[in-house]
Amino acid sequence: MPSIVIAAYNEENVIGPSLDALLATQPGAPMEIVVSANGCSDHTVALATRPGVVVIDRPEPGKAAALNAGDRAATGFPRIYLDADILVPPGGVAALVARLAQTPLPLAVVPRRRLDMEGRPWPVRAYFSINEKLPAFRNGLFGRGMIALSEPGRARFDEFPAMIADDLFLDSQFTDEEKTEVSTVEVVVAVPFTTRDLVRRLVRVRRGNAQMRAAGTAGQLGVRVRSADRWAWLRDVVLPNPRLLPSALPYVLITLLAGLLARRRVGQGEGWGRDESTRGRARPETPGVSA
Repeated sequence: MPSIVIAAYNEENVIGPSLDALLATQPGAPMEIVVSANGCSDHTVALATRPGVVVIDRPEPGKAAALNAGDRAATGFPRIYLDADILVPPGGVAALVARLAQTPLPLAVVPRRRLDMEGRPWPVRAYFSINEKLPAFRNGLFGRGMIALSEPGRARFDEFPAMIADDLFLDSQFTDEEKTEVSTVEVVVAVPFTTRDLVRRLVRVRRGNAQMRAAGTAGQLGVRVRSADRWAWLRDVVLPNPRLLPSALPYVLITLLAGLLARRRVGQGEGWGRDESTRGRARPETPGVSA
């Protein structure tokens, strides 16, 4: 029986639709859902409390600690880590579980992602027209909001480290041969609604990735963390696709600005490093699973 762990921090605008979609993904099939709420000051816990969902209400904030608490409560495998704002399509859980059982045997699988850029300003759309084609998103576990691990895959590590980049941490546990994308399952990932929100998201991502890579280099994680490929956007995306040249300028400027801001000292109360602009907006239509 698969167990789905959702770390939740002030998710009242998204947790209800997310759980509705998850509970409808395979009616009647056994599935354990654990919502690990942490430091919530809204109605997340109340909205998540329903039949078929185990809710943990932790007063302390922190995503890594929430994931660890959810893991301790979960009993099944495969173990699926799901962001609270992701709508799982019908049959999505079953498809990921089935792929983990196939030969060759992967240890980690993710769905295909589709970026929701509707209504975003041109700089945001330009940035993601390049970002969505980066090779890292073809063989990495990050950027999808949903990661499924087999029981041997979950045994690769003890707990999530107290760092922001949990998806990069999971990605670092496996070789390219041990992880795969299930292209028949698609999730929609909402991109920031403003350029300012995009920069803020990238600053948090940069800080989290830098922290994770520093810990990996120092031998604190026991694994080698994927290094950043600073020129992949040009070598692998723009040069093979000259039509994207007009998008290169905003991509570079936004990337450089986020890099500069990421070097500043982190202030108090900066949360998990997520984009708040997508939390209170209309949800995208639930995607599907293709045959």
